[in-house]
Amino acid sequence: MGNRKNRVTRRQFLAGATLAAATGSAAVFGSPPSALTGTVIGNKSEQGRGTLVVVFLRGAADGLSMVPPHGEDAYYRLRPTLALPRPNEKRESPSARSLDLDGFFGLHPALAPLLPIYQKGEMAIVHAVGSDDNTRSHFEAMAQMERGVALGDATASGWLARHLGTMETDNVSPLRAIAVSETMPDSLRGSQSAVSLRTLSDFRLNAPEPIRNAAMLSSLNSLYSGEKSSLHHAGAETLKALDAIRALKPETYLPSPGVEYKDTDLGNGLRQVACLMKGRVGMEVACLEMTGWDTHVAQGRDTGYMSLRLRELSEGTAAFYTDLGAQRKDVTVLVMTEFGRRAYENYGLGTDHGRASAMFVLGGGVKGGKVYGDWPTLAQDKMEGSGDLRVTTDYRDVLAEILQARLYNERVAEVFPGWKGKTLGLINPAA
Repeated sequence: MGNRKNRVTRRQFLAGATLAAATGSAAVFGSPPSALTGTVIGNKSEQGRGTLVVVFLRGAADGLSMVPPHGEDAYYRLRPTLALPRPNEKRESPSARSLDLDGFFGLHPALAPLLPIYQKGEMAIVHAVGSDDNTRSHFEAMAQMERGVALGDATASGWLARHLGTMETDNVSPLRAIAVSETMPDSLRGSQSAVSLRTLSDFRLNAPEPIRNAAMLSSLNSLYSGEKSSLHHAGAETLKALDAIRALKPETYLPSPGVEYKDTDLGNGLRQVACLMKGRVGMEVACLEMTGWDTHVAQGRDTGYMSLRLRELSEGTAAFYTDLGAQRKDVTVLVMTEFGRRAYENYGLGTDHGRASAMFVLGGGVKGGKVYGDWPTLAQDKMEGSGDLRVTTDYRDVLAEILQARLYNERVAEVFPGWKGKTLGLINPAA
C-alpha cells in the first residue's frame, strides 16, 4: 500500500474536489505549490519577466479597415463604399476620415483612443500578417494560430502553455496565467498553471451563507495545513490565492484617477486584469477575447457595426493602458485575429473571408510609432487568390519576438517548433 503519507483518503479527495468546485476552476486545483503568500509575487519577478496580455479578435477582423492604406489608390477602387476617407479629404467630415499614421497608413477613427499611444512610440502595428492556413475557416485558422504552429503540424498544446512550460522560474502562483473566459483558450491548453474564469468573483468559496463560508474556510485551512502531499500543497496554495484575491477586493476596485472602463465585456475583463496586476499576484499571462468580427454584411465605414466593435476595443485597451500607470513598463499587450477580410467589398456592403490582417503591440519596451511589415500592395497581380491581401509576415515572428525580447524566454524554438522566422525589431533592445 506504500507510505500512508502519500495516500489520498476519501476525506481528502472530497475536500479537494469541494475546493476545486468552490473556486470555480478545477484547473487551479492540482497545480504545483505556489509561493503566493500574504506578500505576493511581483508581476516583474526576480528573473525580470513582465506580463503578456493577449486580446484575440474572434471572427477575422478586417485589417484594411483597422489600418487602412489610404496612400494606395487601389484601396478606394476595391472598396467604393467601405473605404475610409483620406486624412486630408475635405469633402468628408473630420470624424469620418482615417487618422494618419505615417503618410501611407491610417487608423480607423473609432480607434482614436489608441492614437496618442502610437504617437508616444508605445504602440506598434504589424500589417499584412497572418498564418499559412489558407482554408479561410475560422475554426481551422484559430486552432492553428492558438497552437502557434504551421499548417499541418500536429502539435496539440497551445503556444502560451509551451511558453510557460519552458520558462525556468520559481513562480508557481495559481494565478500565473488566467483566461477571462468561460472556456480555456487553445493557446493555454496543456498548461498546468492556468485558470479560466469569467470574473474574479468566481474565484471564491461558494458556501451559501457567510457563517458557513467562514466555517468551510477554517476547516479547509486546518485540513491542508497538515500533511505535505501534493494534494495538500495544491489545496493550501489555492487557499492562499483565495486570500490574495479577497484582499484585492475586486468588486470595489477603483482605477486610476480619470480612467473609466466602459461596461463592456472587454472593458470589464481588462479592468479585472488591471486589478490583478496592481495586486501583484504573480500573473504572467492574461488572455481575453472579443467576438463579432465576421462582417459579411452591413460592415459600415466610419459608423455602423464594425465601428462599434473597434470603439469597444480601443476604449477598453486605452483605459487599461492608462490605468496601469508606471506598471506599463512591465506589460505587453498583443491584439491579434485569425485572418483578415477580402480586399474588395461584397454586394452586402461587407467583406468576406480573406487572408492577411493586422496586429497591435503595446507596452513598455515596444518600439512603436511605426507600421511594420512588408506591404504587398493591393494591385491585382500582387494579391492572393481572387482578391486577398497577401501574408508577408508570419504571425509567429511577432509572437516569438515578444516572448524572447520582452518575457526573456530563451527557448522560443521549443515554443514554436519548426519555425524559422525573422526579427522585426518591434522591441527596443534597451528595454
